[in-house]
Amino acid sequence: MRIISVNVGSVRQLGRVRGKLVYSGFVKKPVSGEVKVGKLNLEGDRQADLTVHGGVDKAVYAYASEHYPFWVDKYPDMEMPWGSFGENLTTEGLLESEVHVGDRLGVGSAELAVTQPRFPCYKLGLRFGTQVILKTFLDSERSGYYLKVLREGMVKAGDPIRTLEVNETSPSITSMVQMIKRSG
Repeated sequence: MRIISVNVGSVRQLGRVRGKLVYSGFVKKPVSGEVKVGKLNLEGDRQADLTVHGGVDKAVYAYASEHYPFWVDKYPDMEMPWGSFGENLTTEGLLESEVHVGDRLGVGSAELAVTQPRFPCYKLGLRFGTQVILKTFLDSERSGYYLKVLREGMVKAGDPIRTLEVNETSPSITSMVQMIKRSG
């Protein structure tokens, strides 16, 4: 298990909805070298709407590199560099079915805790040019997950991800997404 890419982005215009400009920190780009992981986000990363994105329980968003081939197959004409799903950490070897709420992970010198799956909003649709992706994203169960920062530190691409504690009494990220799909 390791970090493939560390991604950050600033708030910028993402598109228009009903004639109104929409601003977002969704568009992330890979950065080289070490990046500080703070209590609320990665250094250089910003969120536009803190009522639904960011904050203590959603300070870092992780998304599995293993999901990218699925999306490239769905959207073959679209470039998809790491960070295309708005993730801060593109990971390898740690899928939603293996991660439980409350699991503690060591990444670089930081310690993180899994808090919840990511559920898509209309900004993902703006990024991909179609709101259809929202249903596909949820149905695919390739949600990624948010992380809380338990100990600030430094991370970089290539860092191993160490499982410090598994909370097997909590649901996996995949089972949480399945519960939401059944109830919705």
